[in-house]
Amino acid sequence: MYPDLSYLFNDLFGTQVDNWTSIFKSFGLMLALAFVACSWLLRSELMRLEKDGLVKPLSVKKNAKAYTMSDLLLNAAVTMIAGAKIPYIFIHFAEFKADPSSVIFSKLGLWPIGILIGALMGAYLYFTKYKKQVEAVEEIVVVHPHEKTMDIIFLAAISGVLGSRLFSIFENMETFLRDPIGTLFAGSGLTIYGGLILAFISVYWYVKKAGIRPIYMMDIAAMGILLGYAIGRIGCQISGDGDWGIVAAPQPSWWFLPDWIWSYNFPHNVASEGVPMAGCDVSQLSSLKGSVEDKCEAACGMRYCLQLPEKVYPTSFYETILSLTGFGLLWILRKRVKIAGQLFFLYMIYNGVERFFIETIRVNEKYNYFGANWSQAQYISIGFVIVGILGALYLSRKKPGWEQQA
Repeated sequence: MYPDLSYLFNDLFGTQVDNWTSIFKSFGLMLALAFVACSWLLRSELMRLEKDGLVKPLSVKKNAKAYTMSDLLLNAAVTMIAGAKIPYIFIHFAEFKADPSSVIFSKLGLWPIGILIGALMGAYLYFTKYKKQVEAVEEIVVVHPHEKTMDIIFLAAISGVLGSRLFSIFENMETFLRDPIGTLFAGSGLTIYGGLILAFISVYWYVKKAGIRPIYMMDIAAMGILLGYAIGRIGCQISGDGDWGIVAAPQPSWWFLPDWIWSYNFPHNVASEGVPMAGCDVSQLSSLKGSVEDKCEAACGMRYCLQLPEKVYPTSFYETILSLTGFGLLWILRKRVKIAGQLFFLYMIYNGVERFFIETIRVNEKYNYFGANWSQAQYISIGFVIVGILGALYLSRKKPGWEQQA
């Protein structure tokens, strides 16, 4: 496993683990790559739809030279946060290197310095931009749909993470009540369906307001979710973030693929679960104080020194393969299916079936409702399949171009 780049470089070049390159976490890098891939997909599909005449550019009024007070305050606030965080990171680099998200998404920072820098930036912008600007000139600007790509991706990312966090808190209410702030800003514990639901609502509202028919965005989102999810699950697999399966059954004699695809023990996992790896002083590890990572670093010379005692199913890898397969199918069908919206409902059916069965071999809390002992994701999966079938049947009665007449 490679929790960060330092462990990858150690494997490739023999360099020291937990050096400065450890600030680049594997999961974070794959998440960033997922957003890049989704941005490319969204932009290219919007350009294709505009070329086909299905979505059209908008003419909007814009104040060409207006620099508003909200612009000034936003820039000053960003500068203040950066001014507080960057010096703190420089002074406490070891803390930042160990867990960047716990420093970035927290109240930690040299705030007197940050406030001073933010105030100076605000004053500079006030006298050089806000006060000296000439009277705003109103003009008509043509905005193409693909120019909204970054706004849509950013909104989907923020609402997706927020929705994932809220659903995770709902699943672990006792933990949240014990430590509300710590749980809210924790880097782990995200529930994918919570992110999908809130992101869908937010993006639907935004694109409708922007003049893009949501039905087209739903079809693009169907492909984008599968592509982004596949890449994100690669991050789960290589970092070992705990999204693994139950203890695997013995490998059958007919298995011809690499052993780790059947079962894996996730060495160096970032979930810090399991038993010390070979070469660690187990007696010293158990007697030390501090976090698991601190104990590993003191006893074993590395911050991630644990592996699972028994091999489990690498379900994150399975989901990567299944999601890429689903993306490929929708990509092939995107020009052949002429009824807008069908791709989205096909995605719901595919995703619901895939997630329901993958949950049978994943480690997740079970809930007993209506005689079924399933995980939260399995109950939602059933809803996905039902809505997908009903939606596909409803649209099957439509003719191509129905959305233009709606």
